Amino acid sequence: MGNEFYPLFYSFHFYLFGLIAVASALLFVTRKSPVAAAMWLVNVMFCLAALYVLLDAQFIGAIQVLVYAGAIMVVFLFVVMLLNLGHPSELSDIRGNAGRLTAGLVGLALLAEVMVLGRAEFPAQLTMAAAESLKAAQRIDGPGGVIGPIAAPMFKQHLLAFELTSMLLLTAIVGAVVIGKKRTPDAR
Repeated sequence: MGNEFYPLFYSFHFYLFGLIAVASALLFVTRKSPVAAAMWLVNVMFCLAALYVLLDAQFIGAIQVLVYAGAIMVVFLFVVMLLNLGHPSELSDIRGNAGRLTAGLVGLALLAEVMVLGRAEFPAQLTMAAAESLKAAQRIDGPGGVIGPIAAPMFKQHLLAFELTSMLLLTAIVGAVVIGKKRTPDAR
């Protein structure tokens, strides 16, 4: 495999993950079931993380998965479950065999791609570039290391916005609990 393969490889995957993200976002806003909508939103978050990794921002991709696809979606699903939206059979979004067949085919396609990439031989130029970027990351001195340039602006210049966002999320969760609380006829 020559060097001409890699621009095509990255372009193909950029458009693939972008298309999947847009399609998942459309499915997110059109679902009747909030649980199914949340799962499509998780898919959007994973596609965005893959795009970050393709753009050589692995830290941002990992944070995307940990914070948004992990923590925020768990909180969102917790609030949805607290609201007790109905019978579990009504919450399913896959109806019939067509959805299951499509999901199986997509899973097989992704598995085949992983197997092909696992056997690919990368040219020396690509591995040298990765080694040089690792050496450059190790040369960053100071108390923050590699994460310092990202964390410093967030916790210095944008600290107020960061704290207001956390308070807004906390208020939304408390509001959902209050709204979702079942009232007894005696309680006022």
